[in-house]
Amino acid sequence: MLRRCLASAPAALSAVPGAGERLACEREGRAHDYTRKSGIEETFIVAPETAPAWAQDRGALWNAAEASETRRNSVTTREWELALPSEVSAGERSQITRAFAEELVARYGVAVDVAIHASHREGDQRNHHAHVLTTTWQLEAEGFTTKTLVLDAAKTGGVEIAQMREGYLTQTNCLQANATVPLREIGT
Repeated sequence: MLRRCLASAPAALSAVPGAGERLACEREGRAHDYTRKSGIEETFIVAPETAPAWAQDRGALWNAAEASETRRNSVTTREWELALPSEVSAGERSQITRAFAEELVARYGVAVDVAIHASHREGDQRNHHAHVLTTTWQLEAEGFTTKTLVLDAAKTGGVEIAQMREGYLTQTNCLQANATVPLREIGT
């Protein structure tokens, strides 16, 4: 399953829990510390090839995204939640998540911050998932340039999300086919 959410909290605050890090939010003037969070298998940032070097620094990325907004109530991040197949290895889950992040970068020109989580000790052991945060602005050599509205527009948003979902499910089905498990259907 792939689910897209909009996040209106400060961008740094949205990124911190999933990544399990300590980040200073310049907008709020305080730090958020989630270094004790467990179950994080991997974190990484994918950005356009022409992006500035600071885009690979989680704190710099999200504080810059926040600073690019002109309205106090602007949406600064989009979150995609990916259900990852438990039938494949951690490396394969990482591979499929990275491919999804790279597709977001190629398609929309945004920066993507990924946190892959293991299933919870007390819960369903098949609940491997990833939190995929994207900026709402295109990132180019000079920094954030153009707001990406295609996902928010009534005419294009649903179509774009459906296409991203279909591409993700095609990738997961290929991995699962090699693991000889039932294929997932779109929407499940």
